[in-house]
Amino acid sequence: MTKIAMWSGPRNLSTAMMYAFAARSDCAVWDEPFYAAYLDRTGADHPMRDAILAAHERDAGVVAARCAGPIPDGKTVFYMKHMPHHMVEGMPLDWAEGCVNVHLIRHPARVLASYAEKRDAVTLEDIGFIQQERIFAALPGPVIDSADIRRAPETMLRLLCDTIDIPFDYNMLSWPSGPKPIDGIWAAHWYNAVHRSTGFAAAEGALPGVAADHRDILEAALPIYERMRAVALTPS
Repeated sequence: MTKIAMWSGPRNLSTAMMYAFAARSDCAVWDEPFYAAYLDRTGADHPMRDAILAAHERDAGVVAARCAGPIPDGKTVFYMKHMPHHMVEGMPLDWAEGCVNVHLIRHPARVLASYAEKRDAVTLEDIGFIQQERIFAALPGPVIDSADIRRAPETMLRLLCDTIDIPFDYNMLSWPSGPKPIDGIWAAHWYNAVHRSTGFAAAEGALPGVAADHRDILEAALPIYERMRAVALTPS
């Protein structure tokens, strides 16, 4: 039995990774369990806020108990897609001590370019780099870069599976297009591109330009990315 807490900021390939694990016959998945609890606790004004609060569990204690509880549906692997910025002060984290904690990263220039397409305003808090480094310090585990996954999906997924001691499954390399029953209700706003996909996109090109009003965010996030990139999984 393996529980995986995959920590990732937004726009980090996190939904594609969730779909990859959902394609395994042995794996249950959960999409951003603490999102509604985060919105309820902070009052943050996110797209689809009211719909998220109405459709998903708002009590962080209930969510934590489910994370710590039995793996759903009789599966042997439980993949939970978590956002570090959801874990604000007072959110329970002790449940994660029973998980393999994996940390998915992406260059902040790419995160900013992608996030800005979905929200008019972007802050350093929104993209989760500071929170992710804090989670990584508290709950260390393998680090994997989305750029490496897109460059060599099978190689990197095999390496990740070996590292966390589960068998690799070829089914992880593809999935059907369209919305999934595992999606959070927020998928209608955030998952348009990944819903058009049937597998991991090709390797990314040159870094995108960063808008002038986002450069201070880039300067704050880049050293965190570089520190985590320095310890990321790489093929031998």
